[in-house]
Order: sequence, then C-alpha cells, then structure tokens
Amino acid sequence: MLTLGIETSCDETSVAIIEGDADSGMTVLSNVISSQVALHAEAGGVVPEIASRAHLTMMEPVLAQALADAGVTGKDIGAVAATSEPGLIGALLVGVSAGKALSVAWNVPYVAVNHMEGHLFATLLENPGLELPVVVLLVSGGHTMLVAMDQLGSYRVVGSTIDDAAGEAFDKVARYLGLGYPGGPVIDRLAKEGDAKAIRFPRALVGNGLDFSFSGMKTAVINYVRKHPEAENADLAASFQEAVVDVLVAKTIEAVKVTGANAACLGGGVAANSRLRERMAQACKAEGIPAFIPGREFCTDNAAMIAAAGAWRLKADGPSGLDSGATPSGGRSTLFA
Repeated sequence: MLTLGIETSCDETSVAIIEGDADSGMTVLSNVISSQVALHAEAGGVVPEIASRAHLTMMEPVLAQALADAGVTGKDIGAVAATSEPGLIGALLVGVSAGKALSVAWNVPYVAVNHMEGHLFATLLENPGLELPVVVLLVSGGHTMLVAMDQLGSYRVVGSTIDDAAGEAFDKVARYLGLGYPGGPVIDRLAKEGDAKAIRFPRALVGNGLDFSFSGMKTAVINYVRKHPEAENADLAASFQEAVVDVLVAKTIEAVKVTGANAACLGGGVAANSRLRERMAQACKAEGIPAFIPGREFCTDNAAMIAAAGAWRLKADGPSGLDSGATPSGGRSTLFA
C-alpha cells in the first residue's frame, strides 16, 4: 500500500509517499520539503501567522511534486496521514485540512499522526529490521528527551530537559553572538573553524540521572563573552557545541545501559548536527552499542516519517475520524507512558 504523509507542524511544508509499513519494510518513493527559513530569518524565529500562510501557498505545489517524484497519481494512494499534534495550531490546521480533503477526494482512510511519533519512526525508514527495544535521543528546537521505544506504539520517556531544549539553546546562543537564524546549522558550520577545547563550558547534570539542562550553558556563554569580549565566535561556537554534545551523548549511552536497550538512535532536527552524529557513532562503537542515525533529510521535519507512523497506526488502530482536529500541545501526554 502507498501512504501519503503531510507535515506542517512548524515551518516546513512537506509531502511524502512511502510504500509498505514498519512491519513489512518501507520504501520512500518521494519526500518533498519546502523550508520557510528565509521567511522567518528577519524575525529571528518562527512567526506563526507567516508560517500558516506559507503552508497554504506551498501545499499544492509540494503535493504535486511529491506525486510526480513518486510517479503516481491520487488513484494509487491507499491512505493519507497528516501531523495533528503538537505544533503551531494554524500550521497544523493547514496540513490536517489538506489530509482530510484528499482522504475524501480519493476515498481512502485518513490518519492523524503525532509529530513526536513520526520522529521515532524516522530511524525505521532506513532500518526496517531494527530490533526493539531501543533508546531514541529525540532532540530538536522544542524537545530534548530520551525515549525508550519498547515496541511500536509503546514508548517511555526516561529523561527530558528541565528547562531549554538543546535546539532552543543553539538558537539563543547564536542570536546572542549575532550569528543569525536558525542557530543550529550556523553554529555547526562555524564550529568547524574553531577550537572545541578553547573554553570549558559546564556540562550540566552529567552523572546525575537522565534529565537534561541547557539553560545554564546559554548563560555561561553570555557571561564568558562579557568577561572576554575579544573571544572568537568560532571558538565560542565550537566550545559551546562540544559541551552540548558531550551531555547528549553521555546520557544517551547511560540510558541504553539503564534500560537494557539493543541500540541507540537519533531523531529530531538537532540530530542533523555533524558533531553530534560523529560523537554518537564513536561513543556507541566504543561501548559496543549499535547506533542508528537517520539521514539528514529524515532528521528535520519531514512527511516521510509521518507517512511511516501513519501507515503503522492505520494497521494498529484503524483510521481517524474526519471530525478529529489539531492539538497545538500535548505531544508528551497523549503519546508517552
């Protein structure tokens, strides 16, 4: 069966088509992503009203491109899945409305998908034989958590941030240093020119449970710059990034050991960070832990992961009602044990 996925939870308009499901194996036939980064750069962050209007503008051409890339038409689609929570309410409604409309037009089931579950399924797109249970480090601009994926549909949060998400900390530090938006990619690029050992920023809560704290790291950067205005941005970026990555990697390894999981996986936008990907692979190899790191196109918000989660949810729970809506928050409470 072919499942068409739609993702509009924040500032990417994405439509994808996959064949199969997580039980039988999946093939991504298309995965089109239209980014709104340029639209929000001047504001230094996502502007909800602008995001919603951009989704309205881009939905039709992105859908057409996804169908063309897959070499199929609406008659070939067996189900439509759309992100319904969590996210920006206006943005979510664009995708949900489009998903329902296509479901009715093509007379196929509609499936409402939790965005966070989509990120958990991202690893399965390229590793359909992944043996559960695994631990997934789900790290993005809005979330940083360690999820024990015991089986499909059964997830436990074993650690989460008590303040800022890692991606949020990247954005705030980049903004303070005048590096622009979004902060994650620019710090990643600039860090390659700097010395990660130039400044020793704190590693909060390392060795103290599985929860994270990144607010102090952001404050440490600000305090250091005030005392050392001559500091090079490249060294600041590299040292800050190294501190964040140290914490993320150490706690992921610990979570795998504590839960007895078979492997460590990455998910979410920050999982595209080159240093995190490198360090996670190295640390897992040293500990004899299999590591599964999705391709970058499946780390950022994308519709292939939504289609994957939707295809499985359709088999497990059946279709969602056309009277179901969108929920701007509640991703953790409705999905995780």
